[in-house]
Amino acid sequence: MRLLAGFAASALAAVSLVAVNAGSAAAADCGYLFDDFHYSSSSDPALSGNGWTPRSYQGGPGVAGANWSPAAITFPEISGQKVMQLTASTDGTAAGTKHAELYSTQKRYLEGTYASRVRFTDAPISGNDGDHINQTFFTISPLNGDLDPTYSELDISEYLPNGGWGETGPINYQTTWYTYRNEPWYADNLHSSQRSSLDGWHDLVAQVANGHVVYWIDGVQVGDHGGKFYPRQTMTINWNLWFIDLAAHTGGLSTYIEQVDWVLFAKNQVLSPAQVAAQTSSYRSSATVFTDTVASSGPCVDPTPSSPSPSVSSPSSPPPTDCSGAAAWQYATTYQGGSVVKHEKSRYGDPSGPPSGQGAHLWKARWWTQGSEPGWTEQWQDLGPC
Repeated sequence: MRLLAGFAASALAAVSLVAVNAGSAAAADCGYLFDDFHYSSSSDPALSGNGWTPRSYQGGPGVAGANWSPAAITFPEISGQKVMQLTASTDGTAAGTKHAELYSTQKRYLEGTYASRVRFTDAPISGNDGDHINQTFFTISPLNGDLDPTYSELDISEYLPNGGWGETGPINYQTTWYTYRNEPWYADNLHSSQRSSLDGWHDLVAQVANGHVVYWIDGVQVGDHGGKFYPRQTMTINWNLWFIDLAAHTGGLSTYIEQVDWVLFAKNQVLSPAQVAAQTSSYRSSATVFTDTVASSGPCVDPTPSSPSPSVSSPSSPPPTDCSGAAAWQYATTYQGGSVVKHEKSRYGDPSGPPSGQGAHLWKARWWTQGSEPGWTEQWQDLGPC
């Protein structure tokens, strides 16, 4: 979501969770979110009722002083199918610049598969071309202070048809963030890029599992990021359309759009692009325009915050684990594979938030990790309750 720093290309292989048979078109039901965006307007009560918020507050990213309005989110019908449309415009001034964003109200998404069918556009629908416009699909958590080591952000696609950030367009980025600082600017991330036009509809997929974030466009793998950049806390799902700056603007008012056909999230499952297509087709064939079982299904890998952990002591549970020799987990500490800590997972995947109420457990690091909270990612193995 900001100026990119550094470049890394990974040659690591894609991975899968045991919840999915990689050769099958269907996946185990560990919880799904699917939305076909059948709404009348940004003020439709069903939109907020289904967990979406049209942005209405000012601030970054993009042009300082620009307006973010729910009115910039509409739901036109394209070729007989409803889509979500973001509209952004500028006359070359901050006061005359409008951005658009839709995001999930709850921060509850972590490991699994994220997918969305998005239409990127190379040219404005009216006015002069050439603006540094950013068309996005991403997930993000709050930044709790400069260089927050628990910060998590996956820019699944940031498409710059006219360039920006010192680059000429068209260029598209996948960026996996560890952390950043605004003043003075410092970015700690990995990114991949494609330097060709993406004008038109595209299926965007990100698989988050086993220490890797694997990115796909139209069934082609375009990135594999891991290590410390693997997300460490739950995130929201977002799309936005905004101007990086006004340096390239000419003439009067220029207006750009980005459209979204559908979104799918499969909790704690690695779905191939083909499986994503099959799952989406199944929902549409059954006339399902919205479903959300993220909190009620599964857990397959990770218990939901409202459900008791399978390892909580009960008549059928194993005896408590001896945690007396383990130090308490610290989010700023670096842990090597095999390190053991004790920790009570947070309720919502935010280490600074309320505890789950499940009590402390003993955890073993599967690989190098820092800022990854035990109980919320595959980086930690649960050895049982203390």
